[in-house]
Amino acid sequence: MNKIVAVLFTMIFLTACKSDDADIQMKPINNAWKAKAEQKFQLNIDDAQNVKNIIFVVRNNNDYPYSNIRFIVNLTDLKTKKKQTDTLNYILARPNGEWLGTGFGNTKEILFQYKTNYKFPANGNYEIGMIQAMRKDTLIGIEDIGIKIQNIKP
Repeated sequence: MNKIVAVLFTMIFLTACKSDDADIQMKPINNAWKAKAEQKFQLNIDDAQNVKNIIFVVRNNNDYPYSNIRFIVNLTDLKTKKKQTDTLNYILARPNGEWLGTGFGNTKEILFQYKTNYKFPANGNYEIGMIQAMRKDTLIGIEDIGIKIQNIKP
């Protein structure tokens, strides 16, 4: 009986912790991100009237040699082919070398705001492409890269 209660409690807890207001997509980098390898994320926006936060997810390990990471980001409306390009710099570690973010062991996960309260121009398909801009042919220490689209409640 105690096992059944424990399983039910765990299922309820995990369901309650799941956020239904966000879409997360992850791409494995496998500790070697080539300089020209653009990571592309496809978005289908069917509620453009609602504002959203666009958040990047980075999972790095102790092999990563820097305290920051730079991206070139292309946000493209696939219908109009209109592209917006941004060059971004995010901090991954404190000055003493301690990694920011959460996680146990060798891997840390950190979230970075890209667009806050962003309103897509129209319903449709969009693409966000990310290129590492660290001036290394192969950037080691990045395990996964992702994007989180978070709906903002009015």
